[in-house]
Amino acid sequence: MRLGYFSMPLHPQGRNWQDTLREDREAVVHADQLGFHDAFIGEHLTDRHENITNSLVFLATLIHDTTSIRLGTGTTNLSQQHPALVAANSAMFDHLSNGRFILGVSPGALASDAEALGILDEDRNAIFAEAVDVITAIWEGEAPYDIRSPGGRFTVSTARTLDDGLGVGYLPKPLQQPRPEIVGTVVAPFSKGVAIMGAKDFHPLSANFLLPQWVATHWPKYVEGKESVATVADPSDWRVARTIFVADTHEQAAQYALDARSPYRFYYQQMLTKMRRLGRLNLFKSDQSASDDSVVIEQILDDLVLYGTADEVAEKIVDFQAQVGPFGELVYAGLDWVEPDLARRSMELMATEVMPTVNRSARAAEPISSPA
Repeated sequence: MRLGYFSMPLHPQGRNWQDTLREDREAVVHADQLGFHDAFIGEHLTDRHENITNSLVFLATLIHDTTSIRLGTGTTNLSQQHPALVAANSAMFDHLSNGRFILGVSPGALASDAEALGILDEDRNAIFAEAVDVITAIWEGEAPYDIRSPGGRFTVSTARTLDDGLGVGYLPKPLQQPRPEIVGTVVAPFSKGVAIMGAKDFHPLSANFLLPQWVATHWPKYVEGKESVATVADPSDWRVARTIFVADTHEQAAQYALDARSPYRFYYQQMLTKMRRLGRLNLFKSDQSASDDSVVIEQILDDLVLYGTADEVAEKIVDFQAQVGPFGELVYAGLDWVEPDLARRSMELMATEVMPTVNRSARAAEPISSPA
């Protein structure tokens, strides 16, 4: 199993913006040094806590400070810009990064972003679906293009202005062929979008704030999508994010994961407030008949934060995988560095002790083939 990193940390209000951007960059550089496979960076325009406004711009600052980690948008919000811009800018980034680019996509979930851009009342999921088709068509096609999205929102052509002698009218293609990997974040149980990903050969990334029983609903939908186009789903294409903290002692881990200053408590308190306002507290309920009042922060932390020593966290991950089924990459969710030394140490223990233990456990559980 690979180890990935996802950064959309909720920084407390009042922290200097430059300091949080510097910290978020340092986390990715640290992940690269530790051998993490990839890093996904989220984006919001109007959020003081999650304050990276453009994931591609942020990732560009990391190209020359990292060596092997793959750099992914987590996500590019496709309702917020024309797909020709996404296709062209992503292609350039792929060349700049020497083919280390992953395009992570979503509609863009933050309503205040949509309002700021004048699209609050539009169907952002429909915009997203059309934009994805246009991006892949641009990468597959040739100038002067004749691309019309299924819903008619986007048309891409350079037929009136193409000039081969001047070299104009050509949209760039990425370095990776036929295209970079495309990853979609999955934030809902039984998501229909996962089936669509399977049919289009995109790869799912299950969100860290979902209970194991909801994460487990994603794989069957992905298989359904693959079967619809007569292909076989590969578990190595499935990424699953989790909120994890690893420390040298259980007591240290419990304190940092749970006490009043904990970035984990802050993150999930914010998520609890958001989901309550959105009417989506069902995400935190293992029993759907339970009342909304039963959803409390202590239970959420107990359900969703995997904390402890390296051995304890490895055991929890093995148990989690037994609940949801095999997947190819565990994505470590990055949070605010309340205590930078502890945050760095957690990533180190995750890479050097937890994942080797998890992978040894997986190999030990594999059936032994009978001799021919």
